[in-house]
Amino acid sequence: MLVILGSLAALGPLSMDAYLPALPSLSEDLDASAAAVQLTVTACLLGLAMGQLVAGPFSDRLGRRRPLLVGLAGYAVVSALCALAPSVWALVVLRLLQGLCGAAGIVIARAVVRDLHDGTGAARVFGLIMVVTGAAPILAPIGGAAVLHFGSWRGIFVALAVAGAAICVASLIGLPESLPPSRRRSDGLRRTLSVFRGLLRDRWFVGHGLATGLVFGAMFAYIAGSPFVLQEIYGLSPAGFSLVFALNALGIVTASVLGSRVVGRVPPGALLRAGLVESCAGAATLLLAVVLDLGVVVVCIALFAVVTAVGLVMPNATALALADHPETAGSASALLGLMQFVVGAAAAPLVGLAGAEDALPMAITIAVLAGAALVQFELLTRDRSGRVSPRAEEA
Repeated sequence: MLVILGSLAALGPLSMDAYLPALPSLSEDLDASAAAVQLTVTACLLGLAMGQLVAGPFSDRLGRRRPLLVGLAGYAVVSALCALAPSVWALVVLRLLQGLCGAAGIVIARAVVRDLHDGTGAARVFGLIMVVTGAAPILAPIGGAAVLHFGSWRGIFVALAVAGAAICVASLIGLPESLPPSRRRSDGLRRTLSVFRGLLRDRWFVGHGLATGLVFGAMFAYIAGSPFVLQEIYGLSPAGFSLVFALNALGIVTASVLGSRVVGRVPPGALLRAGLVESCAGAATLLLAVVLDLGVVVVCIALFAVVTAVGLVMPNATALALADHPETAGSASALLGLMQFVVGAAAAPLVGLAGAEDALPMAITIAVLAGAALVQFELLTRDRSGRVSPRAEEA
């Protein structure tokens, strides 16, 4: 079940990372600018955000399996259509639909974990799922580069269609229903909107949700900008870029494994704060490396710190955000996903504002998002007197 849940949660990075080495060649093949090509990343992120708002509440009402299987089947079909896109604008539309369908897997995977676990147990399981999720960024760009060696970027979307179909079959066979009928909600849209409003008034939920969203946005600024920065500016080959990308993803896996092993002895809140501090340190180093032209080695080290921090932030922030909302786990998970992917969608095009010849927009975007994540976390998860809230002390 952990492998299946990890694969579902990996649909987002899988959809993004597999074709990253192909962005420059895709731009040339479709006669599109770097900014237009990066819109295909933005479109998928927006689809992933909006789709979670639909799939999450539906899974609270209908159970987890039916919305999940419908979404996965749609993901496989639309991925195949992406391979046939005649223009970059057609690809943008199809990537939006691909994200809408793939969102079901991401939001429902989190809801299933909350159905079955809470507290430290949920943080540990989220950490283990992040290990599986982290394998996607390791394997996806390497696989994408291999497809490019033998074919074109269109073959990458064929591979995504096959992967989506395989995950759908695995979920059909190996993922039982985790939300019994007695716990399902029968209310309609008005009640769902009321749940969302209540969540947005909860400082604890918002503080942890924005921590995941802003760190996630920093990572997607790296995802959208690094193919051009590392290949076009610093001269890495597609294979070299894929290796750097894989090493960064390995950092996520390593941090997730270590976090899941010590979370019983170290509070989830402490691990989360350590990840936020690491992200800020890496972002500051990256900005200095770009401004002072310190070279590709320092840039790669700084990016490694930024990306590795995700393995500490995401599992613990997610577990703490969902801790008080067991009866609306699908809706709460959807709102978390919205925070993540909306910030990511906004960050992705910002890194291409100066075209493919300047790394500064990527460095500034990452630094602003990482800094904001730490500052808002410290403000929103403390009470008015400045002390850590009782829930944070318990965590």
